[in-house]
This record gives sequence, structure tokens and C-alpha cells, in this order.
Amino acid sequence: MQIPNRFVSPPIIPMKKNLLLFILCLVGWYGFAQATEQIIVLPQTRGVLEGTLLLPPSHKPIPVILIIAGSGPTDRNGNNPLGVKAKSYQLLAEALAQNGIASLRYDKRGIGKSMKAASKEIDMRFEDSVNDAAQFLDTLKKDKRFGKIYILGHSEGSLIGMLLAQKVTVNGYISVAGLSQGIDEVINQQIKAQPFPDSVKNTVSEYLSILKKGQTIPKLMPHLVIAQLFRASVQPYMISWLQYDPSKEIAKLKTKILIIQGDADIQVAEQEGQNLKKAAPKAQYLMIPKMNHALKEGSLDRTETMKNYQNPDLPLIKGLTEGIVKWL
Repeated sequence: MQIPNRFVSPPIIPMKKNLLLFILCLVGWYGFAQATEQIIVLPQTRGVLEGTLLLPPSHKPIPVILIIAGSGPTDRNGNNPLGVKAKSYQLLAEALAQNGIASLRYDKRGIGKSMKAASKEIDMRFEDSVNDAAQFLDTLKKDKRFGKIYILGHSEGSLIGMLLAQKVTVNGYISVAGLSQGIDEVINQQIKAQPFPDSVKNTVSEYLSILKKGQTIPKLMPHLVIAQLFRASVQPYMISWLQYDPSKEIAKLKTKILIIQGDADIQVAEQEGQNLKKAAPKAQYLMIPKMNHALKEGSLDRTETMKNYQNPDLPLIKGLTEGIVKWL
């Protein structure tokens, strides 16, 4: 039977050997100690929420970061079935572990191993994502292996992290590629940039205003885009989401803040990060040249970006992990 590495004793060096050689041997042995993975399972009313805790070797309490994923059907590793296979969160977790920092990343409700915990669309609310993240954070707070606890939110996860950091005491909050505008402003900008008739663009703006007031829209304008954006089952979720303006929410935080943004992000412009910094003047701002939305080196060329999103072998951009570690 092969004995697991963690149970093998360090090599014994005879005392007559050079003491320096003995010390170097021990340093080399323990330097190769691997981070360990622990699966975290949180039972729900239906199904479970599941995540991966990555632990670097340590005999004392270490810092830990809760990683909150971005929008869409994104799993714990940062992948989704819509063409993203970059495993950005997995790479980030591994890089943090190499620097003595633990992390917990998880499958969103309805995704991956958390699939069976999915709710009906009409029952979903934006706050559900905040509550799910809170459950994982509570697990970390109860674990004596951890000292300081941080929240990192990527893309849509940035807003989720802000709202969570208002509810609980943490040692710091990190926004990565987060929006500074409300989702209504973002949708309006995206629709206006498309070759739709003015009637469609104006209707989208009108419907968003109605939802933002907490009212539903019983009868929709007959148009495919309108039908997709404002279907009856998604309106309650949109109403809950539209209540939050990231620039206002980040200004409410009492903890220390790090805002990270790249200038090669075709999904969230660099200006968004700058606007968050204006809303939270005491925050530290880190702009990483050539970083795209997948946290890798890229450009504003859409074709290159799409290839980049599907390349799990491409490493994280240099400066991201280093910037986080330095801030911690």
C-alpha cells in the first residue's frame, strides 16, 4: 500500500553531516508541501450548495478569501457552458495558496454540484446570491484554521460581495472587474449600441424604469429582444436587482477596499473601476494593463478575447495575485 505523502517522515540526515545541509534538506522537503482541497457542502431546502476550500499547509491561522463568481451559469472554477473554459477562479485559488492564502470558491445555485438547489425563475431574487455567499462566509468564520477573512467578488460578484460586506464583519473587500453603474444603465447602453429600431430602444428604457419602481409589466411589446429581456418569470428578479447602484453600495462599506480593473476588458470598461474608486476614495485602486475579463493577458480585440476565454492553459496575468497579496 502506498503511503500518502503527508504521512511520510522527512529524510533523516546523520548528525555528522553538515548542519547547513540538514537545514536546507528540511526547507526543501517542507517547501514541496502541497495545498489540500476540502469539499464544502451546505444542505439546502432542496439540494446542496457545494464549493472547494483550498488550504496551503500551515500550523497557525491563515488568511482566507471567499471568491464570488460573476454573472451567468458560472461554476466554482470560473467556467460556464456558454464558451468560457478559462478556469480563472481555480488558477487564482492555486496562486493564492502558493502565497499562503486559503480560498473558498463555489458553484452558484443551479450550477454544477449546486444544480439541484436551483429555484424556479419566478422565485429568484438578487438577494438570494448574497444569502448563498453569506452561508459560505459563515462556514469560514466558524473555522479556527483561519485568521483574517476577505471577500472577493468578480464582475456581478462584485456587487454581491459589496452587499455581503455590509451585512457581516470582514477584514477587507476586493472588487475585480466590477460595475459602477446600476444594471438598468448597463442594459440601456448595450441596447443603444445595437442596430435596433428606436421604438425598441425606447421601450427597453421605459420598461426598466417601470421595473425599477417595483412594478411589473403585464403586456409586452411584441419583439424578440423585449420578450427575452422582460419575460414575466424574470421580472421579479429584475425588480430586486434594479434596487442596487454599485457606486452607492461601495460607499457604505466600513472595511478596507481593493478595486482591481484591467484595460483590456471588453465586458467591463476600465472607467467602471475608476468610478468605483471615486465613490470610495479611501479604497486602493489597482489597474492592471492588458488584463481582460477572464483575468488573463489580452486585448480589446473581440476575436482574440473569445479564444482567450476558451484557453484554460493560459496563466493568470502577472500582477493580479501579486497585487492582492501585497494589499493583504
